[in-house]
Amino acid sequence: MEFGTGSGGVDGARYLPISEHGLIGDLRTAALVGTDGTIDWYCCPRFDAPSVFASILDADKGGSWELAAEVPARTRQFYFPDTNVLITRFYAADGVAEIQDFMPVVDESREASRHRLIRRVICVRGTLPFRTRVAPRFGYGAEAHTVRTQVHEAVFEAPSISLALTSTVPLESDGTDVGSHFKLLEGESVVFALDKISDDVRPQACPHAEAEEQFEATVRFWRHWLGRSRYRGRWREMVHRSALLLKLLTYVPTGAIVAAPTTSLPERVGGERNWDYRYVWVRDAAFAIYAMLRLGFTTEAEAFMGFLSDRGIMRGVGPTGPLQIMYGIDGRTELPESEPLHLEGHLGSAPVRVGNAATKQLQLDIYGALIDSVYLYDKWGQPISSDHWDEVGAVVDWLCDHWDQPDEGVWETRGGRRNFVYSRLMCWVAIERAIRMANRRGLPADLPRWQRSRDAIYRQIMRDGWSAKRGAFVQGLGDDVLDASVLMMPMAKFISPTDPKWLSTLDALTTDLVSDSLVYRYDPEASPDGLRGAEGTFSICSFWYVEALTRAGRLEDARLAFEKMLTYGNHLGLYAEEIGRSGEQLGNFPQAFTHLSLISAAFNLDRALG
Repeated sequence: MEFGTGSGGVDGARYLPISEHGLIGDLRTAALVGTDGTIDWYCCPRFDAPSVFASILDADKGGSWELAAEVPARTRQFYFPDTNVLITRFYAADGVAEIQDFMPVVDESREASRHRLIRRVICVRGTLPFRTRVAPRFGYGAEAHTVRTQVHEAVFEAPSISLALTSTVPLESDGTDVGSHFKLLEGESVVFALDKISDDVRPQACPHAEAEEQFEATVRFWRHWLGRSRYRGRWREMVHRSALLLKLLTYVPTGAIVAAPTTSLPERVGGERNWDYRYVWVRDAAFAIYAMLRLGFTTEAEAFMGFLSDRGIMRGVGPTGPLQIMYGIDGRTELPESEPLHLEGHLGSAPVRVGNAATKQLQLDIYGALIDSVYLYDKWGQPISSDHWDEVGAVVDWLCDHWDQPDEGVWETRGGRRNFVYSRLMCWVAIERAIRMANRRGLPADLPRWQRSRDAIYRQIMRDGWSAKRGAFVQGLGDDVLDASVLMMPMAKFISPTDPKWLSTLDALTTDLVSDSLVYRYDPEASPDGLRGAEGTFSICSFWYVEALTRAGRLEDARLAFEKMLTYGNHLGLYAEEIGRSGEQLGNFPQAFTHLSLISAAFNLDRALG
């Protein structure tokens, strides 16, 4: 049976743009669904598992699940209101139909080992013919598999994993892939379900009644979760979509939060800035906890604190100190980086990377991000335990001895260690927040020593992190290069947002790094980062810029910048890591960092506007 395949050669017609996708998930893993109805990224059974579908990284070898109308049709994609259930509609001459894509969120105590992806096709008007082609390519396209079919069931078996596809229409196989052609009349539907199977979990049909039941249960789950939000401001829809996205990126079994559900989506098409983000960055996760706490989601903050405690994250002993910059979603410390050379990369952007060698970098700013999140949880959530405080104290004691050293910095440059101002700033945050906790709760601490270190960092930044030539705080001690990371200074309460030095810095950043509200991290030519090529504007910096304008009292500028930034989101309000020169989304998608900064900017701007 012929199901249709892609053609050779790297061209845009074989790849949907990064932004033309929605995300579904079950708090263990996630899948990207294109606006054409194709699932072109899916790892099973967890975020960091090898891919089953990865045609977003190689249109021929990556594997995909196509599901589309067999006649010319326009498509439109949206989320079922207040949920992570994705709807892709097909508008054709003779009818309208929709695909409902979702992953049931299973009860951890009952069916924790079942991972199910459901696709329900419903004809809502007229009549429409459809086709589907399920073409898994296991192990990032490197593992061979077999397929066994019955009329309504197919089992794909690879050395590392087995999947079962069940369907309410007959299936046919060509020996590798499985497909079907079917025609729907108004009111009719077809259901497909893909399950990970094992000795304990056998194939399970998903008839129409069960699909409806699981659809309703999934909708209830997401609406019940979102109902806990305390945000009632002007940008409720965007803020809540960002919150739903952050929740999708949580790994419920451990409380971890991944930076993004994808790997190697390029920061520059055709370039080498391609990284694996399916891990827990201490910085990203800590900032995500801040955003969640702002909205009233204390359970997620508590779960992340559990991840830190249960995995002994703050008790680590390594060459770079107690913490490393990222961990596996199970808390593992080794994330070896490799390059599957058989994959061409999105639009030919090689290499594709699995794992991340940046684990061995020294990034001192993570201590500030983490301890600030502990401080906020202690303030807005639950008072931290005595064991947690002992861990905080040990980390701060270590930081007092090690803050004054060069590191790789917040942007994970691969051009050698330097004395970054942002790293110093966040060391100050770590010590200052710990002092606040100790004073507020009367907790034991070597306060004289902590205060000496805090004050020394402050004086060093004010003396050597300020460039009289540029009239601004700069990237590194003693240099004249601007860096958007210093936008965190007033947010971290290091400097008054109306201090003349800060306002001068804000003006300098606006002149050099801002383009129509979009903000570049730094200029790679002025500050070589060890990588070839340029990059797009960095979306978290754009939202930081909004917040800096807000705190400086420039509310009209802040509101305009924020509204402009919202126009760069995709059709669902989702953001990748960066925005390219022509407004395209670049980098891993969707990215937690961007969405947590959107929440913070919206919250603070809304409050300032009154």
